[in-house]
Amino acid sequence: MVQSSVLGFPRMGVNRDLKKATESYWGGKISQKELLAEGKRLRGEHWKIQKEAGINIIPSNDFSFYDHVLDHIQLFGAIPEKYSKHNLDPIDEFFAMGRGLQSPHTPEAAAVDVPSLEMVKWFDSNYHYVKPTFQDGQNFKLSSNPKPVAEFLEAKEAGIITRPVLVGPVTFLALGKADRDQNVVPISLLHKLLPLYEEILVKLKEAGAESVQIDEPCLVLDLPPKVRNAFKPAYDKLSSLGGKIPELVVATYFGDIVHNYDVLPSFSSLHGLHIDLARNPEQLETVIGALGEKQVLSVGVVDGRNIWKANFKKAIETVETVVQKLGKDRVIVASSSSLLHTPHTLASEKKLDEDVKDWFSFAVEKTKELAIIAKAVTDGPASVREELEANAKSMEAKATSKRTNDPKVKERQSRITEEMFNRKSPFPIRIAQQQEKLNLPLFPTTTIGSFPQTKEIRIQRNKLTKSEISEEEYEKFIEREIEDVVKIQEELGLDVYVHGEPERNDMVQYFGERLTGYVFTTHGWVQSYGSRCVRPPIIVGDISRPAPMTVKESKYAASISKKPMKGMLTGPITCLRWSYPRNDIHQSVQAEQLALALRDEVVDLESAGVYVIQVDEPALREGLPLRQGLERDNYLSWAVKSFRLSVAGVQDSTQIHSHFCYSEFQDFFKAIADLDADVLSIENSKSDAKLLKVFVDEAYPRHIGPGVYDIHSPRIPSEDEIKDRIEEMLQYLKPDQLWVDPDCGLKTRQWKETKAALTNMVNAAKFYRQKYSKSS
Repeated sequence: MVQSSVLGFPRMGVNRDLKKATESYWGGKISQKELLAEGKRLRGEHWKIQKEAGINIIPSNDFSFYDHVLDHIQLFGAIPEKYSKHNLDPIDEFFAMGRGLQSPHTPEAAAVDVPSLEMVKWFDSNYHYVKPTFQDGQNFKLSSNPKPVAEFLEAKEAGIITRPVLVGPVTFLALGKADRDQNVVPISLLHKLLPLYEEILVKLKEAGAESVQIDEPCLVLDLPPKVRNAFKPAYDKLSSLGGKIPELVVATYFGDIVHNYDVLPSFSSLHGLHIDLARNPEQLETVIGALGEKQVLSVGVVDGRNIWKANFKKAIETVETVVQKLGKDRVIVASSSSLLHTPHTLASEKKLDEDVKDWFSFAVEKTKELAIIAKAVTDGPASVREELEANAKSMEAKATSKRTNDPKVKERQSRITEEMFNRKSPFPIRIAQQQEKLNLPLFPTTTIGSFPQTKEIRIQRNKLTKSEISEEEYEKFIEREIEDVVKIQEELGLDVYVHGEPERNDMVQYFGERLTGYVFTTHGWVQSYGSRCVRPPIIVGDISRPAPMTVKESKYAASISKKPMKGMLTGPITCLRWSYPRNDIHQSVQAEQLALALRDEVVDLESAGVYVIQVDEPALREGLPLRQGLERDNYLSWAVKSFRLSVAGVQDSTQIHSHFCYSEFQDFFKAIADLDADVLSIENSKSDAKLLKVFVDEAYPRHIGPGVYDIHSPRIPSEDEIKDRIEEMLQYLKPDQLWVDPDCGLKTRQWKETKAALTNMVNAAKFYRQKYSKSS
């Protein structure tokens, strides 16, 4: 028979139960015992869901209280000394690495003040993983109660034999980095790490595991020779263990592995290989040709990254093609990747129009799709005739729906000219006019946009949703919040203000709700990092802006501000990438539609007296195709043009800012320069300042604000710590080029820590302002 498999299941639960539990634990509202019990309950529910759907191969160890890579950091004892020296309880040490820890001295315990480890995007998804950080002389030690074994036994006790999931040894090292001031090359640690994989696999075999999924997604990347060459010795060693360990299935996803074809023989003696056919169906023939004589192929035909229903006809045809070549017993029908990137269940959505809802499939529904496809291939289409007919109707309804096409949007796109992509003058002329208008000091300070979203803000928004207060009452409340934020910024001594975004629920959803072409879920939450969840909008049709979206609030904020007010918008690529995009037209078309809508908003903000406008593109990096080549070049071309189209309608004296998450931009620096933003702010606090050298090497002429402290952690950086960061930055950036700001928006933080951190940031900037004013 053809078996069905899920590579991973969402962790949060149907009602974001895990988020609530972890945040309650951090806040001291529940005990560690209660937190662990909730984790066990969720794991049990998720295994049961998959079993009842008819899934044959159910994953375990895909659950995490924060991040699965962080689980492996702790599993292998790759814990930096700054955490291990405090002898924290394992779960508290785990959270300290994920989110930092700042606790005062008590009679029972010494003071602890540690930042979190660096966090970056998981390949080109919107999920964040904690980056393994290695030391010179790094050693590894398996934890005393290995999580993969414990969770396998937990499922076994519940009557479910699972397939444990491990991040592969090559990927774990390849995605890591040397700690600051360390010279270790992570992949050189393979010989030290492999014995721990042997040990954990033997323990899993002894526990009763029949097979183990080893994720090696770095195979879809352009790999350095040392990493490519690491696969053969790693998997030769694991293969040599034979019956001492479970059967191994190496899983790849988010791209094709054909460019690493010469690596594939390294896996030929393993039980199986998984490939992502939702993303790259063209790799199928080549991969089949590289399989071992008895090797199983797991085909990812149900998309783990999007919310559209699987097209059963196409999926079944693909699987049958593989079956004809390999036979049913050598084929597994699988999700393309973990379902971590999709919401829990469509059953929770009570407000979606039924005609549109019929186009979607969330995690629970995708497990059922996998079982149906496997059954159709195993027992024939007649065994699932009703399901196939219903799916065909859904595909037809979506293809012919009038909701998807707006002739006016297409007509406007046809009138775009080359001049619309360019500012009126080059940067030297613009910055002179901007300085004359804004009169900013050296080392100007600002924030990235949002301020804390308090409980009271959420209560008032909820009341408006339930019609318990009027629109007028809500607007008055928002005005008072803006007044408070402006006053706080005055007291802090910031140089460019923001209005704080109290009216915004999410930096993409807020705009989507004011544009045509979008629909929204009420429970479609997915994990972004730790306990942070987002609810991505869904693009179902052509996009346009019926009316101004942010002008009212920004205009009011500017009218009561003594200093320049910065208007805040989310850029076209981020609106696209942080939504579930349409799968019937190219993403470049959708990005251009978004850019035209935002262009109108930018011009309206300027007309309203807002002369600093930030158009955030934190998702530009994550949208970058994972490998060098034509696909990446094409993406950067239309992505850059979309940004420029959105901002180029303003006068030279209006200053355009943009913000980027993560400092891994060396491989597309030219595209960042081509955006032609006047000021670029980048997340940088946990990265080595040496990464800024690219701005020197490329003679970057415009202004830059590398983040000086991490906003993902409640930890408050000291003034001296921020001074040190600025000093490091000045080794690479000119004083008249440098802005001082946090890493990102402050929405998820509390006011007490926000004020304290910004006070230290402003004082640090004033120190350097005075120092360099004297020297000049």
